[in-house]
Amino acid sequence: MDAVDEVDARIARMAARPFREVAKGYTPFAENDVIVAKITPCMENGKCAIGRNLSRGVGFGSTEFHVLRATQRVIPEWLFYFWRFPPTRKLAAVNMTGSAGQKRVPQIFLETASIPLPDLFEQRRIAAQLQQADRLRRTRRYALELTDAFLPAAFIELFGANGDRFPPTTVDELASDRPNAIRTGPFGSQLLHSEFTDSGVAVLGIDNAVNNRFVWEQRRFITPETYERLRRYTVFPGDVIITIMGTCGRCAIVPDKIPTAINTKHLCCITLNLTRCLPIYLHGAFLHHPFVRQQLRSATKGAIMDGLNMEIIKNLRIPLPPLSLQQKFAAVVDRVERLRAVQRESLRQAEHLFASLLHHVFNG
Repeated sequence: MDAVDEVDARIARMAARPFREVAKGYTPFAENDVIVAKITPCMENGKCAIGRNLSRGVGFGSTEFHVLRATQRVIPEWLFYFWRFPPTRKLAAVNMTGSAGQKRVPQIFLETASIPLPDLFEQRRIAAQLQQADRLRRTRRYALELTDAFLPAAFIELFGANGDRFPPTTVDELASDRPNAIRTGPFGSQLLHSEFTDSGVAVLGIDNAVNNRFVWEQRRFITPETYERLRRYTVFPGDVIITIMGTCGRCAIVPDKIPTAINTKHLCCITLNLTRCLPIYLHGAFLHHPFVRQQLRSATKGAIMDGLNMEIIKNLRIPLPPLSLQQKFAAVVDRVERLRAVQRESLRQAEHLFASLLHHVFNG
């Protein structure tokens, strides 16, 4: 028996076993079988696939998925989208067994789960609609990913990958000449968690910059009286904020319409001299310039960059292009952001359409 025959014989022996049998660290599945993740977090994220174009009609994988086989009454796509229906996975999560961090969906859940089952013609018709909506959703997401990848490339094209195209300066030298132009938030007993309120003066933290653009996530406030004591930490429109604790090195530009706010100790806030450096350029340098990124990596410890502080930020060397070139980049960013807004709305609508169809089909 040559090597190919031996492989074919081994595959045949494996394929002859029951499909839910787990042996020797693998789980076999066949063409058109539906593979669903049974362990968190993959299960909660709806990780699943249909086995297609398998070599010799059979595949083998880890033990961390279940295999669902279509029958004469149900097509693979129907089972696939049934698992993609969020309430199905929520019910599966309730029935998970095992210890915390190692919980799995038991086989008995899939064997006894109730599933709407129209005739095969209707299943194919509905599955085709779901596939179209799913494809539209994925296309919209891919378009947004391409747009997100454009800005780093545009930055490098304009300003170069090395630090020698323009004369370097420090962040400290780019800051405004006003007092306290580079500052972190109040430390220790200056601001306690017990002083946060449901309304008043806003307090910015990591969550406002962690996506590398300014977003409102968790809203935190302090009273006007507390603000008067902490006024030196005020954040202004156009300031660049960069995270220096936790998930470090993420940054954002404070929007023009922000209400009165201060920043926490987890952020370094930079008010720039706008005659020398635009916020959009410094934001791009922090995120995209290899010369600046290397300095951030060298100055911090570990993969999560947990060693940043205000002095490190002040001493970062930033190549400084002419203001006209910075303005050109700002115009590019403005056009891209407007495109992003359209794409995000298109993606939101596509996600809503897909979710609505799933709900209509599998909610009875």
